[in-house]
Amino acid sequence: MSVTRRGFLVTGLAGGAALLSGAGARGRSAAESGTDAGGYVTLPGARPPGLKARRLGRTAPGLLFLGPFQGTDAADALIVDDRGEPVWINRSDRLVTDLRVQTYEGEPVLTYWEGERRPGGHGTGVGVVLGRDYRRVAEVHAGNGVRGDLHEFLLTERGTALLIAYPEVTADMRPIGGPRDGRVLDNRVQEIDVRTGEVLLDWSALDHLDIGETLTPLAENADGGAGGPFDPIHVNSVQDDGETLLLSARNSCALYSLDRRSGAVRWRMGGDRSDFTVPEDAAFAWQHDARRQPDGTISLFDNHIAEVGDGPSRGIVLKVDEKARRVTLVREFGDGRTYGQYMGNMQMLPGGNALVGWGSTSAITEFSPGGRPVLEITGVGDGSYRAYRSPWSARPAAGPDVAAAPVGGDRMRVHVSWNGATDVVAWRFRAGPDPSRLAVAGTARRTGFETAATLRRSQVVVAEALAADGSSLGRSAPQTV
Repeated sequence: MSVTRRGFLVTGLAGGAALLSGAGARGRSAAESGTDAGGYVTLPGARPPGLKARRLGRTAPGLLFLGPFQGTDAADALIVDDRGEPVWINRSDRLVTDLRVQTYEGEPVLTYWEGERRPGGHGTGVGVVLGRDYRRVAEVHAGNGVRGDLHEFLLTERGTALLIAYPEVTADMRPIGGPRDGRVLDNRVQEIDVRTGEVLLDWSALDHLDIGETLTPLAENADGGAGGPFDPIHVNSVQDDGETLLLSARNSCALYSLDRRSGAVRWRMGGDRSDFTVPEDAAFAWQHDARRQPDGTISLFDNHIAEVGDGPSRGIVLKVDEKARRVTLVREFGDGRTYGQYMGNMQMLPGGNALVGWGSTSAITEFSPGGRPVLEITGVGDGSYRAYRSPWSARPAAGPDVAAAPVGGDRMRVHVSWNGATDVVAWRFRAGPDPSRLAVAGTARRTGFETAATLRRSQVVVAEALAADGSSLGRSAPQTV
């Protein structure tokens, strides 16, 4: 994969000297602290993700949420800080996309889609909802005989979820040069009651859109031969928009406003059958992630690329006059070089910053309101379907993980992590001859996902997570050395 980005400085990766105090404790050099032999001692099999971060200005509050497409050697989903240092590492034997913070029943929750990737850039799986202790609150399945696709899992204020599905059907493809009974992918948009699983809305693209709206050429064998079914519309985002739904469809290069009750198309924007006049500076193509903003504007990620080298891509904000059917470009966010051939999103942040996930290009950029980059991170696996920034406070149900081993003489090397804990600033170690006789052996500032310290050797050690005010957040189980 080509990545048209300049080099970045590596900052904030695992390591750094542990700051120790207390009886029997001593400091370690940067080379000695953090991870050992390139991997996490307390999370066997996982490695630091190797993200490269460059901070150039003031970022919005919160952590960063990434779903590396195909995963990385480190994780299938990540929460990281502005240094690219992990806070939560999620490993799965399934594809994970669209990791983000949403609200369910008045509480912040962590959500993502999990399933299997299918040929043609879609998938089959379920939406997952986790509480702030990382326990599963709910799983949301598509209904009426179809399976949920990876492109959207959006919770609403009504306790429902919006999903997309890509079932294979037979359709008349003669308008685009195919057979009468060709194999195609329909796009279904469903609204599901999270608690009951009831299907409250089920919309079919092929029932309401003309297959001739596609701008995707009909490839050889794409009509049901060896090349598989043809994908004429490719819906990749859906948003609750009052009495309507706002859809983005990549393969027709258009946005659609749908009447929630009838399913009828109220208007099309972009593509070959646009109801709006779209000036050249506001034109978009192969786009993703269309979102109505609180001020009525619409934001989206304008991939603007069909083949590698077309580019560049950008995030844009559009003012939409639905009465006059006019569109105006309000703002754009890009560097004039970077492209996302597929995937990608733009999130408008409090205070006016914008976070752009470049999709297939393994990078994210946060921009100031004026369009200046304030944070750049690269190395996001094979790209991330979407990237987000959100405040998130969590305390895992499971306690911290500790590993300890003698390092010669009367010393022991202790590693500690708490996968997903957001508020840990330091670690206090208690050690002694047995779990009933423990005394404070030292403290260490949290240096990253995994913190290492060298202490006077004891038979048993316990690690205690400390908040900024010095209060205890949780303890590990006793670890025998």
